[in-house]
Amino acid sequence: MKILLIYPDFPDTFWSFKHALKFIRKKASTQPLGLLTVAAMLPAEWEKRLVDLNVRTLKDKDLAWADVAFVSAMVVQRESTYQVIARCKAAGLKVVAGGPLFTAEYEQFPDVDHFVLNEAEMTLAPFLRDLERGQAQRVYTSAEFPDIQQTPAPLWELADRKRYATMSIQYSRGCPFDCEFCNITTLFGHLPRVKTSAQIIRELDGLYQLGWREPVFFVDDNLIGNKKHLREDLLPALIEWRKGKKGMPFNTQISINIADDEPLMNMMTQAGFDTVFIGVETPDDDSLAECNKKQNLHRDLVADVKSIQRAGLQVQGGFIIGFDNDTPSIFQRQIDFIQKSGIVTAMVGLLQAPVGTRLYKRMQQDGRLVGSFSGDNVDGATNIIPKEMNMDVLQKGYRAVVKTLYTPKNYYARVKTFLKEYKAPKITIPLNGEYIRAFFRSVLRLGIIGKERVQYWKLVFWTLFRRPKLFPLAITFAIYGYHFRQVMDLHLL
Repeated sequence: MKILLIYPDFPDTFWSFKHALKFIRKKASTQPLGLLTVAAMLPAEWEKRLVDLNVRTLKDKDLAWADVAFVSAMVVQRESTYQVIARCKAAGLKVVAGGPLFTAEYEQFPDVDHFVLNEAEMTLAPFLRDLERGQAQRVYTSAEFPDIQQTPAPLWELADRKRYATMSIQYSRGCPFDCEFCNITTLFGHLPRVKTSAQIIRELDGLYQLGWREPVFFVDDNLIGNKKHLREDLLPALIEWRKGKKGMPFNTQISINIADDEPLMNMMTQAGFDTVFIGVETPDDDSLAECNKKQNLHRDLVADVKSIQRAGLQVQGGFIIGFDNDTPSIFQRQIDFIQKSGIVTAMVGLLQAPVGTRLYKRMQQDGRLVGSFSGDNVDGATNIIPKEMNMDVLQKGYRAVVKTLYTPKNYYARVKTFLKEYKAPKITIPLNGEYIRAFFRSVLRLGIIGKERVQYWKLVFWTLFRRPKLFPLAITFAIYGYHFRQVMDLHLL
């Protein structure tokens, strides 16, 4: 059996980093972890080929080679997914589909032959057994959450690693919190399930032996969801593993309450973590209470962010506008909070209701759903009819927030605010020619012909004299800013 594993194209979004990746001549931010993991669950004797449309095209000879196409996608990849399925069917291939997009919307894809939904550890094996007997059903689903300590390591060798800026691994699934707008607990539950540290070390060893030294993204929904296992098992193992090794800094997603645990933050930086994404959402306590973001309530969020930064963890932040409790004052409050906090990578989106969330059900009951969930965090779209503000006021205010945050003056000011607080990371990527060339590309694009050239050179010289160890990070932020402005211009202007 010849299996073609296809990952559809990501549109030009905040997290695609497409414009930034050109500076280091990479094609995609990270590899399709789900497909590589599923590939490891398929029979070893089957031939497998990965086509990630974010790094290369899907060719007719790929389709002619295959017996079956496996497609996985997230909601934001919906448009490309339809195109991929159409090409597979035109080539006479059976299509097997899974992943978040299909788990939420499989009924919208009539041309798919078989759906393997939810977590593959539960649904793939029954499908394969039925397929072997010639009795495969159309839909395989499960409400059970599997033991991921039985999950195999991804087949890294299928990916063209030189095309990616980071590689991804997963330690846990699930989150103990219950934010109304989030579909993570719908997909993976409230009880975080973890792999053993031995599993993670094997996966990291596999990457290291393949020559990987660049960042590794732990894709966990909330890495600190199970602090006991993290503190007693994973982090000590990672600290030990790092001895004698170079490169491979880690980044992940966590909740703001890590600010209460300085020893844990110190362990994370010793283990090699230098960046964390946190759902800050809003400085408004009424809106936090509305969405059940209890872990963020009654806190000095700016102080929390700065304590995390001073511990050596760069905070990337997610922010939402459009809660029922939001009034027009929220636009300036979000700007002020983000600027003061020094969160350079601030993703601000309108509130949306993903299918299956408690928010979706509430909006459905209230008759306030309109259109579909786009999955793009910064396209200015929402599938919710707002309560306190009309749609025009909401979208106009939102555009003003994003435009203000990413003007060169405000963006570069935020970079400097962050660099003043940040403790230099313990683990750095070995310097190579591509990164040196990226610096000179930034000089040309940003420092000579860019609208931000004044701010760019001010940052360059300020960093060289004040925080020279953070100079590579400062240039990285300058390049990120270029990407963010391209995306905002595409979506909102």
